[in-house]
Amino acid sequence: MSSLENSCWSCSCPSTSESNLPSSGTNWLASKAAEMMSIISSVLSSAYGSLHSVRTANLIRRGLVLFTVGVFLALVLNLLQIQRNVTLFPEEVMSTLFSSAWWIPPCCGTAAAVVGLLYPCLDSHLGEPHKFKREWASVMRCIAVFVGINHASVKLNIDNSVQLSLTLAALSLGLWWTFDRSRSGFGLGVTTAFLATVITQLLVYNGVYQYTSPDFLYVRSWLPCIFFSGGVTVGNIGRQLAMSSTE
Repeated sequence: MSSLENSCWSCSCPSTSESNLPSSGTNWLASKAAEMMSIISSVLSSAYGSLHSVRTANLIRRGLVLFTVGVFLALVLNLLQIQRNVTLFPEEVMSTLFSSAWWIPPCCGTAAAVVGLLYPCLDSHLGEPHKFKREWASVMRCIAVFVGINHASVKLNIDNSVQLSLTLAALSLGLWWTFDRSRSGFGLGVTTAFLATVITQLLVYNGVYQYTSPDFLYVRSWLPCIFFSGGVTVGNIGRQLAMSSTE
């Protein structure tokens, strides 16, 4: 009996040790897998943080460029309007330090930055990347056409305001068809024209400045055409900057 018990104890010990081996191996693999997952998660989080910082820096850089372009275009076009006696400022406004030069360019620059950043964001949201004439030469031609449309608004000697508005509307649509041809560009251009016209009307109504011979609720009827073509132009600049930053 003693030999039988000894043989049973000797047989039961190896089976217990063999049953503990798989458990310890599983625990070791689980710990290693957890370490690998923590390493991978830390690498991914650091990569995401660096990518987010790069995107933020690119966004700020593009916004600054668009703001500068908007300020420059506002100065040039506003000077053209004043020289042609289309826009009149009160004498007390022009004589003080806080004249039109300090608030119109920053406002136009801010609007240009917002519109220029919205165009590529809307393209990405709609899943329709804009690839029509994506080169800087086309963007520069678009800017030249926009300045030409603004110059035509004060240079054309058309007494009938309806005919002038229709002419500028045709030119603005031609600019969109030549350099854009996207639904998002057309929609944002119309939205920009509407909001800018409403803001301009409120400013004129409150006496901040005035237009000579207003023919549509204190303002010129062709202003929406100018704002539409300006929105399309700034949108093309924003798209090109976004494409250049991703290359």
